[in-house]
Amino acid sequence: MDLEAVRTFVSAADAGRFQDAADELSVTQQAVSKRIATLERILGVRLFTRTARGAKLTIDGQAFLPHARDLLRAEERALASVRPGRRALRVDVIGRRLAPADLVRDFHRAHPEAELDVVTLFDADAAIDAIRSGTIDASIRAVTMPGRQLPDGIETVRVLGEPIQLLTGAAHELAAARSVTPADLVGHRIWMPGIVPGTEWAAYYDALAAAFGLTIEITGPDFGTEPLLDTIADSRSLATFVGEQTRLAWPADHGLRRVVVQDPTPVYPHSLLWHRDNPHPTLAMLRDHFGSGSVDDGDTKTWTPAWARRPDPRSTGPATA
Repeated sequence: MDLEAVRTFVSAADAGRFQDAADELSVTQQAVSKRIATLERILGVRLFTRTARGAKLTIDGQAFLPHARDLLRAEERALASVRPGRRALRVDVIGRRLAPADLVRDFHRAHPEAELDVVTLFDADAAIDAIRSGTIDASIRAVTMPGRQLPDGIETVRVLGEPIQLLTGAAHELAAARSVTPADLVGHRIWMPGIVPGTEWAAYYDALAAAFGLTIEITGPDFGTEPLLDTIADSRSLATFVGEQTRLAWPADHGLRRVVVQDPTPVYPHSLLWHRDNPHPTLAMLRDHFGSGSVDDGDTKTWTPAWARRPDPRSTGPATA
């Protein structure tokens, strides 16, 4: 249905005269008549009866008027949904229990007026494709994997280096340790069935294992977090890695232990990604919010893969491996 014709019908109904409607819409009276005639042909009914005093709604016109107003209100809501500053900013995070979700929550606490739509895509490739297509506005991910380069137009800045911790059951040999070094973990079985080859988190843990001679097993089906915790809790030999900010809940009888890893501390590199041509004002607020932090890639007490380190961690633009 032609919404301009609907708008003209509503204006004429309110004004009571085609000429007054034409003046309001800044068109000719002939244009108003043509639009009304087109709408009447589409609907198959007469909407107005011409009188000496102007135009009077027919019974069909009276029946159609409230629906015509609804159509125009729906048009306004549709336009408002994509108008800069009115549409919610769509942000991708790798998981709702993980650090990137906490970063977005921190932003919303600082800016409660900001409308957000938080989604979880599978991996960095899916997130970058979605940013390029406009499906999402931003993502918080690790970038970039070895041999990869961000596409033109995609910008990034590091927003968090999250320490990685060892998670063990109460009977594990390292459960009582207050902290361990990566060297202490050599020879221990670290089980991470959720690692998917080809993803950015697989690239991170591959680099971690290679750097310190660790054994990270990805065998077996991934049934999710709770079954993983059940297995770790009952095992004397298996442990796993979790992020310091990963929110986990387990039964009291599990007795799981979080053990700090240090000298050096492996940190997972979270970065904000966006398209440089995206004008959404809330995206600028999000970038400014993260821009107030600092990430020191030169800290000798921490470790992150060489492909994730940047000469200037506050710089933007394509990042190469």
